[in-house]
Amino acid sequence: NFQVIMMPPTAFTAFRSLARGAAFGAGLAITAGIGLASAEDTTYARLIEIADRVKRIEKNLGIKEAASTEPFGAGFPHFTEKCKSLVKKHLTVEIYEQLKNKVTSNGFTLDRAIQSGVDNQDSGVGIYAGDEDSYSVFAPIFDLIIEDYHGGYKPSQKHLSDMNPSKVTGTIDPKGEYVISTRIRVGRNIRGLGLSPGCTRAQRREVEQADRKQLVEDHFLFKKGDRFLESAGANRDWPESRGIFHNNEKTFLVWVNEEDQLRIISMQKGGDAGEVFERLARGIAAIEKEVKAAGREFAYNDHLGYIHSCPTNCGTGMRASVHVKIPNVASHPKFNDWCSKLRLQSRGIHGEHSESAGGIYDISNKERLGKSEVQLVQTMIDGVNTLIEAEKALAAGKPLPKDLQ
Repeated sequence: NFQVIMMPPTAFTAFRSLARGAAFGAGLAITAGIGLASAEDTTYARLIEIADRVKRIEKNLGIKEAASTEPFGAGFPHFTEKCKSLVKKHLTVEIYEQLKNKVTSNGFTLDRAIQSGVDNQDSGVGIYAGDEDSYSVFAPIFDLIIEDYHGGYKPSQKHLSDMNPSKVTGTIDPKGEYVISTRIRVGRNIRGLGLSPGCTRAQRREVEQADRKQLVEDHFLFKKGDRFLESAGANRDWPESRGIFHNNEKTFLVWVNEEDQLRIISMQKGGDAGEVFERLARGIAAIEKEVKAAGREFAYNDHLGYIHSCPTNCGTGMRASVHVKIPNVASHPKFNDWCSKLRLQSRGIHGEHSESAGGIYDISNKERLGKSEVQLVQTMIDGVNTLIEAEKALAAGKPLPKDLQ
């Protein structure tokens, strides 16, 4: 482990320069003092950890960043002409210069936050928070992206949560002709610990231990995060302190230390979204009780709701979804327009960035922030029912539902 000792300022400055050069130089490896978590650890990941630790040491010792001698805008990231990400759209040279030397309490920087969007020019958003403080320290860029993605949600607005399943009405496809399964998940992160891109190994272990009491012992690993999470730093130390806990029926699951510290999931066959939501609400309450018993709490504030590493998930962090067979609707040229009109999002059957098979799609609510959990579940129920009605109409050659005309 990395130990901090008091040393002369000149020695510390020399060490700081060495660590920073190693973290961002090409091909230079410094591994002394850093334990290897798995064979999949990369030199780059270990060097980034060194740089993060140096920044935290500097902050604790009150060492200020030396004035930059770089020309204005020299470090501004390059985005290709084809890049359409929100970080490219909103990150100006002025904002970059304003934020580039700022560091959160957990040692996270703007360059770390946007690294995934720089590496993956096909990103839709392109920025991740490394901790709760990221949303305030780097507010000039996060506020713009959140307002854009979440439909004009202003920095002055407040988010309200409502997990009361008795307020949800109706069900989906009661005859079971179209819906294969229903799944509702939320993300939760524990206040005071880094989010996945900025989480230390010790913090990740603490998350795992905080949730072990409540969850059953059947424990197995989920797949490693995609290239977007890889660039964001969320895959570091894989697979240590990751896992899935579930009940015997596999209708309630918790993913530990994936994109968020906790992904809490309720799911079952068929379209009874009310029953799925009720189970989710009970599970969240039970887990939160254990988190509080461990002296912690979920990260939440009045403006952003529940804090997540990806700003698209802030608010409820909820995806209420179904796997539904709608081949005629999905092949219609206005399919994506219909989903947008109904405030829905379509994905392939294996989740984000995957393809569909056999006309089966994952359809969910698109919104997360500014709407309650009850509202989002109801949006999904009503919207999917409309798509099913459209599927029936297209198959029979009849007029579309009024909502889609």
